Amino acid sequence: MKHHFFSLLSRMKYINRWGLMRSTHPENLSEHSLETAIIAHALCLINNKRLGGNLNAEKAAVLAMYHDSTEIFTGDMPTPVKYDNEQIKAVYKQIETAAAEKLLSFLPDDLKGEYSEIFNPQDEYLKKIVKAADKISALIKCIEEGKMGNDEFRVAGDCTRKLIKELNMPEVEIFMSEFSGSYGLTLDEQSR
Repeated sequence: MKHHFFSLLSRMKYINRWGLMRSTHPENLSEHSLETAIIAHALCLINNKRLGGNLNAEKAAVLAMYHDSTEIFTGDMPTPVKYDNEQIKAVYKQIETAAAEKLLSFLPDDLKGEYSEIFNPQDEYLKKIVKAADKISALIKCIEEGKMGNDEFRVAGDCTRKLIKELNMPEVEIFMSEFSGSYGLTLDEQSR
C-alpha cells in the first residue's frame, strides 16, 4: 500500500505565509517550521541550563517542525482574521483538527500513534514553548522586513513583541535579551 503522508508534508514549501502582507521576501511554511524548531530547541536548552528545568529539547523541536503542517490543507489563515473573534477561532480550531486527522490518515497504522502524539501533544509546557518559538519566528520576519525598509510589518512587529512579553516565560526573555538583537544586523556585523 502507498502512503502519502511525507509527500504531502513536502508541500509545506508551497504554502506561503503572510498572505495579506506585502513582503520583500516571501516566507514559506517549511522555512518557518525549521526556524520555529530551532528556536523551540534553544528555549528548552535555556530552560534546562539556566533555569534548572528538565525539558525534552528534541521533542520540542519535532513538535515545532510539525506545528503548522495542517496548513497543507487549510492554507495560512492571516492572524487578524483567525483571531478576530471567538467564533472564528473555534471554527478554525475544528478545521485544524480535521486537517490533522486527514493528514494522519495518510500514514500506515503502525506509525499513526507516533505521529498522533506530535499532532496532539499532551505536554502543556512544551506546547507553550512551541507557541513562544512560533511568535519569535514571526517577530524575526517582521525585523527582517523592517531591515529591508518595508514598513508593512511595523505594526505586526509591535503586536508580536507585546504578545511575546505577555507570555511571561523566563527562557523567552533570556532568548530575546541575548539573541533577538542580532536579527537586525548585517552579515558583516554578525560575523565580528
